[in-house]
Amino acid sequence: MNSVPAVRFAGFTDPWEQRKFSDVFSFMRNNTLSRAELSETEGSVYDIHYGDVLIKYGAVLDADADYLPRITDDLLAASLSCQHLEDGDVIIADTAEDETVGRCTELRGCGNKAIVSGLHTMACRPQFEFARGYLGYYLNSSSFHDQLLPLMQGIKVISVSKSAIGDTSVSFPSMEEQKRIGCTLMRLDDLITLHQRKLDSLTTLKKALLDKMFPRDGAVVPEIRFAGFTDPWEQRKLGELFVESDERSSELEILSVSVANGIYPASESDRTTNPGASLASYKVVHRGDIVYNSMRMWQGAVDSSLYYGIVSPAYVVARPSAGAESRFFARFLKRSEMLHQYQRYSQGNSKDTQVLQFKEFADIEVAIPLDSQEQVQIGASFDCLDDLITLHQRKFELLKNLKAACLDKMFV
Repeated sequence: MNSVPAVRFAGFTDPWEQRKFSDVFSFMRNNTLSRAELSETEGSVYDIHYGDVLIKYGAVLDADADYLPRITDDLLAASLSCQHLEDGDVIIADTAEDETVGRCTELRGCGNKAIVSGLHTMACRPQFEFARGYLGYYLNSSSFHDQLLPLMQGIKVISVSKSAIGDTSVSFPSMEEQKRIGCTLMRLDDLITLHQRKLDSLTTLKKALLDKMFPRDGAVVPEIRFAGFTDPWEQRKLGELFVESDERSSELEILSVSVANGIYPASESDRTTNPGASLASYKVVHRGDIVYNSMRMWQGAVDSSLYYGIVSPAYVVARPSAGAESRFFARFLKRSEMLHQYQRYSQGNSKDTQVLQFKEFADIEVAIPLDSQEQVQIGASFDCLDDLITLHQRKFELLKNLKAACLDKMFV
């Protein structure tokens, strides 16, 4: 076993110390109360349940800020023999349905709260001081968790015993290096949480705007509108706004259409195309064309293309006429009200066989702003919002990958 990590802060050169888990920690008593015996608001004793350790809590649990369930019955809580937890204690989930068993959280911010370790948990108290955050991140890293893999027992439900964990090794550097590691990873987690919150807020905002910027329930104007536009929206059939394109080619980039990702190059998909398949009947897609999957239209497999390429003949390509702004319809055609319309107009006996050909698509009536500038502004606003969502999504993923790399390289 290495005595130094692959990645290290400058100035630290001493080998890490390694000790047996049972020499570093003492095990504390827990309780076996079920989730049904816990409450969000009632009770004065807080309980750390293994399900929350596995799914909800991070490497460091701030008891002053994070949600902790309570034992509903104070008399029952008082009768328990389990010890109250303190800052620095580590709570390990000893049971899971997969190899996440052994996931843990380091407790901080206890203050004067009465907190106990609950069902399927091991509460471990360090026998000497560690820097804030170090144990939480180290015990969740592959450096430690890989020791647990051969110790896990069970098939449908996997568990690990106290005696097995007690025989593992714990590695740690000097207190100063522990502080640098813990501080760095906590800052990364703070950044990840920040971008996750921004991402959630932007996604919620987009959903609200999709609901408010288009008329509902037979209304002729939306609840939210850009300044300067006052005319009511008017009914038009989609056949007045789009013409079906049957232009063919086999020489352009292949595009795909999905419910989640809209139109994108097939080369960016995990799915592989048959290299021997003929492309002779593939349809040409120009930038601004509306493309939809005729068999998945009722699920929202439709988008306005930002690419010039070709799609499978199973897709319908609809080219906008004058007065139909493509980016407006990229959102308009994915609204839930429209999905119900597609389902009603599709031909087939079941959802798996329903097909919406252009003829039926063209018969659907919609209310739209006749002023194309209003369409442009609505489309542009959602483009900007989608760009922000994509930006925060990428930052979120980059930070998660960076954290994973740190957890893999910064520990022995």
